[in-house]
Amino acid sequence: MAASSAPAGSRQSRATLLTVTCLGQFMVLLDNTIVGAALPDMQHRLHTGLTGLQWIVDAYVLLVAMLLLSGGVFADRFGRKRVYLTGVAVFTVASVMCSLAPSVGWLVAGRVLQGVGAAALSPASLALLVAACPVPQERIKAIGLWAGFSGLGLAVGPVAGGVLTDAFGWPAIFLVNLPIGVVLLVVGLRSLGETRNPSAPAIDVPGTVLSVLGVGALTYGLIEGGTRGWTAPVILVSFTAGVALLTAFLGVEARRSAPMLPLRLFRQRLFTVSNTAMVVVGFALMGSSFFFSQFFVYVQGSSILRAGLQTLPVSLGMVIVSPYAGRLAARYGFRVVVTAGLALAGLGLLALGTVHADTGYGNVWWRLGIVGIGFALTLSPLTGAAIQAVSPQEGGLASGISSTTRQIGAVLGVAVLGAVVRTRESGGASFETGLNSAFLAAGAVTMATAVFTGLWLTRSEPAAAPGAVTTSHEASEQPLTTAVGRNR
Repeated sequence: MAASSAPAGSRQSRATLLTVTCLGQFMVLLDNTIVGAALPDMQHRLHTGLTGLQWIVDAYVLLVAMLLLSGGVFADRFGRKRVYLTGVAVFTVASVMCSLAPSVGWLVAGRVLQGVGAAALSPASLALLVAACPVPQERIKAIGLWAGFSGLGLAVGPVAGGVLTDAFGWPAIFLVNLPIGVVLLVVGLRSLGETRNPSAPAIDVPGTVLSVLGVGALTYGLIEGGTRGWTAPVILVSFTAGVALLTAFLGVEARRSAPMLPLRLFRQRLFTVSNTAMVVVGFALMGSSFFFSQFFVYVQGSSILRAGLQTLPVSLGMVIVSPYAGRLAARYGFRVVVTAGLALAGLGLLALGTVHADTGYGNVWWRLGIVGIGFALTLSPLTGAAIQAVSPQEGGLASGISSTTRQIGAVLGVAVLGAVVRTRESGGASFETGLNSAFLAAGAVTMATAVFTGLWLTRSEPAAAPGAVTTSHEASEQPLTTAVGRNR
């Protein structure tokens, strides 16, 4: 039934559902950026080094990346309301656990639990929203609102993190989730209706377990290698185990009738190239963002509050430009927009690699803005390219895979660029020099990927007709910015 002819009670229920689902996604996206502002305070109060900070970030991103696709299928099979509220409860409890953590180990454990909750909450919230809006135009508007809350969470995070950490210390950035979670649980239990998809595929338990363990083992080697030594037995074993587990994962996925990652999709060049580029986007964006606040605090001597404000140009650039990226891609093509975006972001990162302690902020903020604008031009077009490479029935799965590859890139970015900094420091270089090397490495990889997409981000054969239906596999902000771009 269309909204215009729906009774007042129905419109009110739908408004409540939109509020609950959008606020849940806001909480998840806020957590993505609010932590970065608090990293210097965590390092000081928890007496940890760069390795500890890497685990604080990657423990969360790793679980979200590996469980995102399974979370969407889980919601379809067992009830979207049930999975959504369970995700909210887990995320909220984990946030309290993080705020009370007496050590880095406990904080990392809390972040793992947060990642589990977010991987259930995010896809289930979108699935609830889509199920409640059967009319296409209503669905597009609802997804646009959901995307808006996602962008708001990203933009508010650095400032909120700086304010809360400066006033109350780093635990406050996690406690802010407590009132939001409680409201969502109380309102959600009373107002949300249950929906499910009886024909949803079975959960790919072997694939999920092998992917988590495989990527986790590689991440351990990358993060700990700089501290323990790259030839230490435990590091060599972790790399070997990671490769073996991921090889087993590919073997399992190739044999399953309903795998979480259908390998046949990668026969399409457009799908393969877009997801490869998305890994690099996650790598360079998250890997470099990990160091932004640390640069301002440790290199330029800013306060935590000021550093949070100084990193804002990246988020603002992304929030302002993202809604237009889809429209630009529709007009000029995926290859032109993505390649231009990667080149712009790469140039911004290379420019950041030349800043120093005495570089005035007037000569820094525009570099951050270029990075944000560049990556904003790549996110939704890359997801759109992945969706267009598959059949309409698999559009939701394709967008979910695109989000997952971005998260995997983020895990690797924090680990690898952190290793670059530690390697330079172990050779006698300063932390500032190590950061410059990390930014330059991220910029070089991004520029190389711009060349790659410029040559190969095209169809290898005619694709299926467009018009994929949004499903609960669309589990992150990227598919949503695509929808917003189409609507504008």
